[in-house]
Amino acid sequence: MSTQRRRPAALLPVVLLLAAAAAAQAPPPGPAGPPPPKPRVFVDWPGGDLAALQAEAPFVEFVADLASANVLLAVAPAGPAASGAFTLAFTGKGPFQGDDNVLPFAPDPGATPGEAARGLAGAVKLGLLRYAAKTPVAADLAVTFLDQAKPTSVNDKWDFWVFSLSANTFLNGETQYRSGSYYASVSADRVTPALKIQTRAYGNWNDNWFDLGGGAVYESATHGYGGSALVVKSLSDHWSAGGFLEAESSTFSNLRLSLTAAPALEYDLFPYSESTRRQLRLLYRVGLTRARYYEETVYLRTAQTLLQESLDIAYKVVRPWGKAEARVKGSHFFHDFSKNRLEIEADLEFRIWRGLSFQIEGGYSRIRDLLSLSAEGATLEEILLRQRQLATGHSYSFSVGFNFSFGSTRSNVVNPRFGNGGRSFHMGM
Repeated sequence: MSTQRRRPAALLPVVLLLAAAAAAQAPPPGPAGPPPPKPRVFVDWPGGDLAALQAEAPFVEFVADLASANVLLAVAPAGPAASGAFTLAFTGKGPFQGDDNVLPFAPDPGATPGEAARGLAGAVKLGLLRYAAKTPVAADLAVTFLDQAKPTSVNDKWDFWVFSLSANTFLNGETQYRSGSYYASVSADRVTPALKIQTRAYGNWNDNWFDLGGGAVYESATHGYGGSALVVKSLSDHWSAGGFLEAESSTFSNLRLSLTAAPALEYDLFPYSESTRRQLRLLYRVGLTRARYYEETVYLRTAQTLLQESLDIAYKVVRPWGKAEARVKGSHFFHDFSKNRLEIEADLEFRIWRGLSFQIEGGYSRIRDLLSLSAEGATLEEILLRQRQLATGHSYSFSVGFNFSFGSTRSNVVNPRFGNGGRSFHMGM
């Protein structure tokens, strides 16, 4: 009896050992919280084709807001621009914190632009797979080995050209008043890291009719049309060269026709590859203009040839809290340095929540270069209806408001060289 009572005590160490072994073989606890369904990727790639990346890597979500991303992809040129080589830097955030990687890419010698673009997109896809493998989307991924088979080159049938057509009509009226406004424009743009081309043509017409009573009627019609072209060549990660062409006709500005050609040179203190985070661009241009006027100007001219130079300094910084932009531009005519203009603009944007932001914008111009003012002046009706450019020494603007952006964003990077082009010549407002 005493021996049987001691058996449970003898088995106790064995049971404890088995329990410890089972506990040692149990899987470790998983991470707190579920992984994201797809990696959210913010791309820092000036001039990059984000639409092509979206087509090549549908297993990730490309976002336009750095704060909502958990993967940052920075694409920067490596070596001479003509080599087509890039460095891809992947930085993990949030659930991927500490999971960073850098991949080099260089196209094959003799590769076409389409082949190089697809090769780069493939390298991006390989770099993003490490993050997708840690999310539920990994169940839908498969790896295929092509055995050195070169993929078929797929070129963009539009060769990166984007075209836009616009036409608008606005009509309204009453018993003693009617008005019509008509506007049309066409644009063609081609933006790549190496070359930026922007062209635009437009036309607008406005007519008004007023019954002043007693048989008196006032009618007016104004129009304006023109076109512009901007071509910018990337010289390095800091330098760009290009030129502007502009044609304009405007009854408001007393311009029958003005034609301007302006070569330009730009330097960015920071590399263009960092333009989504910061820019400090200095743009210098010299423009030659031939102008003809509808009416003789206050300077007793019906036509003249003018040479003008300008310096445009633009600063932009993007931070998690939002962004800030400032711009100063000065210009003058060579035949008379007192005919000049100074423009100052500033823009602040504060992120409040996701796509919601608070914006403050303002600008001031000191104006001394209105060479096209008509010597005949303006009638009372033209002044009240703002149908003629009036003499002024300044102009200003200010706005404040909220902006909310949501939905799919196809591209959050652009070629920043020469900014948006802007006007290369001032004679009217």
